[in-house]
Amino acid sequence: QVQLVETGGGLVQAGGSLRLSCTASGSFFSIDQMGWFRQAPGKQRELVATIQSGGRTNYADSVKGRTTISRDNAKNTAYLQLDSLKPEDTAVYYCNANVRPTVSTTTYNYWGQGTQVTVSS
Repeated sequence: QVQLVETGGGLVQAGGSLRLSCTASGSFFSIDQMGWFRQAPGKQRELVATIQSGGRTNYADSVKGRTTISRDNAKNTAYLQLDSLKPEDTAVYYCNANVRPTVSTTTYNYWGQGTQVTVSS
């Protein structure tokens, strides 16, 4: 079984920064894509950013220029640096990963439990 654990959420003033971490644990061969999604109250979960195992990244337009996703493959960890935060960034942020159990199998998708990010105006 694979578990994703997020840390780093909290309360910050507008214009501030936060760094979220997501670490995968369990038994598996590799992790392909890792990503961050967020869900604000009353809204659907939406993509924030993704990163492939080779480092290629993708960002939602709403966070481009203010957010950096990175990963440490040796630590099975992805990071999300959130800068110039706005009140509309307030949401629960979820980590997501496509995990390959063995070298010859397909990937399985996992979610973390979420971490709250609150930006005050």
